[in-house]
Amino acid sequence: QVALLDIDICGPSIPKMMGLEGEQVHQSGSGWSPVYVEENLGVMSVGFLLSSPDDAVIWRGPKKNGLIKQFLRDVDWGEIDYLIVDTPPGTSDEHLSIVQYLSAAHIDGAVIITTPQEVSLQDVRKEINFCHKVKLPIIGVVENMSGFICPKCKNESQIFPPTTGGAEKMCQNLNVSFLGKVPLDPQIGKSCDKGQSFLSEAPESPATSSYRNIIQRIQEYCDQHHFQEEKII
Repeated sequence: QVALLDIDICGPSIPKMMGLEGEQVHQSGSGWSPVYVEENLGVMSVGFLLSSPDDAVIWRGPKKNGLIKQFLRDVDWGEIDYLIVDTPPGTSDEHLSIVQYLSAAHIDGAVIITTPQEVSLQDVRKEINFCHKVKLPIIGVVENMSGFICPKCKNESQIFPPTTGGAEKMCQNLNVSFLGKVPLDPQIGKSCDKGQSFLSEAPESPATSSYRNIIQRIQEYCDQHHFQEEKII
């Protein structure tokens, strides 16, 4: 049972990617009901509260914080195994709020996404530093758009050249786990635009096996984390 919470208040893309555009949030006696993609996958996003997908959300920090608190407190998620929180890039209000509001829940950790080039890694080093400062464990780093394999000639091109060694080298330097690389595949973008599952649409793609390996590593980390917590209790 998985809950997906989109706290990218100004750029909510999860409804589009999940094929849920135009859906509404319903109120019940127990609070807001998430919008379900599958029986075991519920989603909540500010995108469901906008009258049009093109509406801009022009809010200062306190209003964003209030909505995030409401998403955590007033949504009837039911019994869930995983709560996945999608945050915007950066280290601003949304990140501070979610870490603060979930501090008593002992967050398993953060999965940090980067692309291979130094301009992206520069920002990601700041994210890692942020996690250390707020004592948020880091599950690991994923390198996205990591090389492109031509479907015709099968040659690999580096669209974003890893001039400083890419995410793997950065993880070695900062002593952070490296979860894996997801190659650039145009089908991923198409699936996101159409709101379809890439894993179902392209089961044979190298990106699909990368995703599955990364998912497995995250699950193993979470299982280990819970096992250690139970031993302490």
